[in-house]
Amino acid sequence: MTDCQMVSSDFTADEKMEIESIKMHKKDLLDDIQKLKMEIDNVMAGILSFESGEENKTIEKSKQFSNGKKKFNMDPKKGINYLVENRLLERNAQSIAEFLYKEEGLNKTAIGEFLGEREELHLETLKAFVELHEFSDLNLVQALRQFLWSFRLPGEAQKIDRMMEAFATRYCECNTHVFQSTDTCYILSFAIIMLNTSLHNPNVKDKTTLDRFISMNRGINNGEDLPNDLLLKLYESIRNEPFKIPEDDGNDLTHTFFNPDREGWLLKLGGRVKTWKRRWFILTDNCLYYFEFTTDKEPRGIIPLENLCVREVPYPRKPYCLELYNPNSRGQKIKACKTETDGRVVEGKHQSYTICAASAEERDSWIEAIRASITKDPFYDLVSVRKKKVINQAPQD
Repeated sequence: MTDCQMVSSDFTADEKMEIESIKMHKKDLLDDIQKLKMEIDNVMAGILSFESGEENKTIEKSKQFSNGKKKFNMDPKKGINYLVENRLLERNAQSIAEFLYKEEGLNKTAIGEFLGEREELHLETLKAFVELHEFSDLNLVQALRQFLWSFRLPGEAQKIDRMMEAFATRYCECNTHVFQSTDTCYILSFAIIMLNTSLHNPNVKDKTTLDRFISMNRGINNGEDLPNDLLLKLYESIRNEPFKIPEDDGNDLTHTFFNPDREGWLLKLGGRVKTWKRRWFILTDNCLYYFEFTTDKEPRGIIPLENLCVREVPYPRKPYCLELYNPNSRGQKIKACKTETDGRVVEGKHQSYTICAASAEERDSWIEAIRASITKDPFYDLVSVRKKKVINQAPQD
């Protein structure tokens, strides 16, 4: 007889029933505990699965955002559309402006390209972008340094006009007692940019003197002269330190490509087997440079425009073509160079260059810009018109 049987024989029938009841209750509790453990395990697995899913979503969103920035650097409009479609950016001016102003890794050329367009969203974004700058208590050169570091100023006159108009408006909002009008700020800003080019571009031989700088800005303050000490301070600031141009603006030759006559995507006919290739063209200093991407540090090719002419030319299935040719040396190669895929710089083999634009308007604009590139100052017309306006509005004695 076991101890358990001996003990159990000592209990009464009621006690034995109570013990059996306790055993059953214990079993039920153990079953409930086991069920709770299983439920907790299921909940924890669900939490882990959710956290893993959220982490994966975060990783995926991060990848999409990175892809969106890359797409923006290659094609600003497509990049913004991609970010909006993936709910990473709102399609409104403030959201896009903050993205352009604050986000790291964006190509400054692409930012300038997007801000320079004249569609309503782009104009509103430009205004919001400029308003993110704080120019209070900065002199005009300091404000321009900040402004021109945040993007790369495009080459087209109308785009430059809109951007500098927005800058002048914002500067005068932040510094209400410096100039009598935004026109004054606009004209002087251009004068400072031209001064920077004159003093620090090695291709400019005739350097602007202080006296000439003061003279060229006479009467721009609603018909009155600006104080000489103000102009002296601005002149010395630029002379001592040129504007810093963002390093990622598509080239290392910052003085060459800063404020070109024109820039944009065109198709170029070339190669041993004649094919059309999309290239980013920059027109400046009487040369036409072309790049594979806006982010490239060196051009794929350089076409000096000296002795060349440009004309509209018909081409099968490409209706908006122009041709660069030498009217005095037909059949001879144009003096040009290009970079091969292995990095070697070789002489170009073209007797003429055929280039295709996206529209007749764009083609005609390029033809006009190329014809004018030898002598045209990209700022001259803009400043001349504004100076005439200021002088005509000045009160007469």
